[in-house]
Amino acid sequence: MYSKEELKLLRKEFWDIFGKRCEIVPELRGKRKKWLLHRTGIPNVDLKFEAGRNDVKVILEINHQSESRRLKTFEIFEKYIPILEDGFEDGLIWDFCHNREDSGQLVCRIYTMLPGADFHKRSNWPDIYNFFIDNMLRLQNNFLEIKEMVSHEIENDYQ
Repeated sequence: MYSKEELKLLRKEFWDIFGKRCEIVPELRGKRKKWLLHRTGIPNVDLKFEAGRNDVKVILEINHQSESRRLKTFEIFEKYIPILEDGFEDGLIWDFCHNREDSGQLVCRIYTMLPGADFHKRSNWPDIYNFFIDNMLRLQNNFLEIKEMVSHEIENDYQ
């Protein structure tokens, strides 16, 4: 088991090495901002990496405070399942009611995961990094294909 300080250092090392690993990926090389993450251009929609003890995930998260708006946005994304899931052999996991452990906030998540991966084990890091890069590139590219249409539908729905 790690102390709080050791866990903090492990997390920092994990993400620092991940950043360096991303620099050698041809699709990411030379980009100042490698990932969209919180800069999706759609309010309350983020792309995320999540590394845990039992699995790791690449996530599209809808985190609007209003449940009705959150669910409506999720429904809009559902219209684009074929595009969003393109290239994901087993599709994506669509969770309309996820309780975030860190904050207790209810969010909608669309994600893929690598079960059995433990970021606490350095021996898992190469597989985790490859999973993160391959799947986030795919999810980010698929998201960008539908971004304008989704954004337009959300704007029209909220007016």
